[in-house]
Amino acid sequence: MLLPIKPICPPRKVRINGTCFIFLQYCYSQRHRTLLNTGIAIPPGYWSEKQLKISNKLPAEYGNSFLLNEELTRQLRVAQDLVYHANKEGMKEKGTFVKATFCPTLESSDIGDKVICEVKKEQAMEVAVKKSRLDLYFQIDDYIESKRRKVSKATLVVYGNMKTHLLAFEKFRNKKITFRSFDFNFYEKFVDYLTFDHVHTRKQERLVGLKQNTIGKTIKHLRVFVRDRVKRKIIPAIDMSDFKILEEETDAIYLSHEEIASMYCLDLTHHSELTRYRDLFVLGCLTGLRYSDFSKLKPEDLQKGMLYKKQEKSDHWVIIPLREEAKLVFNRQFLAKKFFLTNPEFNRHIKTIGKLAEINQAIKFSHRRGNKTIEEIKPKYDWISSHTARRSFCTNEFLAGTPVELIMKISGHKSVKDFYKYIRISPEEAANKIKTLWTERNDMRLIK
Repeated sequence: MLLPIKPICPPRKVRINGTCFIFLQYCYSQRHRTLLNTGIAIPPGYWSEKQLKISNKLPAEYGNSFLLNEELTRQLRVAQDLVYHANKEGMKEKGTFVKATFCPTLESSDIGDKVICEVKKEQAMEVAVKKSRLDLYFQIDDYIESKRRKVSKATLVVYGNMKTHLLAFEKFRNKKITFRSFDFNFYEKFVDYLTFDHVHTRKQERLVGLKQNTIGKTIKHLRVFVRDRVKRKIIPAIDMSDFKILEEETDAIYLSHEEIASMYCLDLTHHSELTRYRDLFVLGCLTGLRYSDFSKLKPEDLQKGMLYKKQEKSDHWVIIPLREEAKLVFNRQFLAKKFFLTNPEFNRHIKTIGKLAEINQAIKFSHRRGNKTIEEIKPKYDWISSHTARRSFCTNEFLAGTPVELIMKISGHKSVKDFYKYIRISPEEAANKIKTLWTERNDMRLIK
């Protein structure tokens, strides 16, 4: 079988002195080819395209045509030998190998050693690639990259935190973590480390141990990541059913309608720079949108008195009816000058507005960190954040008697369990709500 190599003398590559190099053209696939420079240069008019050799009429000043053709034949044979050995050894990158190895002075006797060296290098690279594909952190990076266009930036940060926690645990116990590490013993030691020994690297003060919900998030996303790699047949199945996701009920406030109204009606004449922040927060309280959504509203999102918004976090469309106050706030947002908004900056200003509105009831919350229960008492305005708006909407609608299924259509919650995590009512509020319902049902008397 003829090998796909032939000498050519492309006239379009004529140099200043009127000559052009003769190349050996190697077609290593139907679409790909490479040129091997022979170092022999002649005027293109003395090249025979039919015979694929130099004409015997070549002027002596350019060399002896017979000797040049002999040298051309020798180089062609060397190139053919290169291709033969590359095919014999099953090289994947034959074109790259031939291009890198061939030179006009190469002898056929030298090819064997070069081929063996290249084959060993290629095999070593294949082993390295295979190992990297099975490397835990390589796979985590690949997983994060595959999710980059499908989830919010905040979720990507959570994935990154999972990787950071694994790396920190690996360093702590001085033992490499692989996919084979994931058994129940690993789970217990990993959770213990995150609970009692993990040191926060981004805090000014030294804090040791994570909150239970933060640990739960890490375990949850680790399970989801491993399940994804199993589905893609990158790794064999791993039983992680005993990797329990720790949860602790979070202490979070909501604002009543009266408190939201006090912020809405607040005179900010002497604090005009806070007006935009106040309006956005109130809009969040009246729509149930997340900060990532209500901070990026556009005029075209409002249609026929309804807000049509695709949620950034869940990639889910919601349609929200707007109260008159919400419409006024929405329209004011686009009449005012645009400004850059960050979540920390927003939270800082909202606390200031809550303080000006005198939402200053003392609130005590507690949470577990390691084996300690940490209690904090602060005025209510100091607990307000951008997420308070969403919690306030869900809780107020729930207390007003709006069916949970309808609230979920607006809030975008996919499960009732997740929705009820947002409801923040005190035992007294629950008792008053039940009392109101009893009144509406004629006090549910046993004897009428």
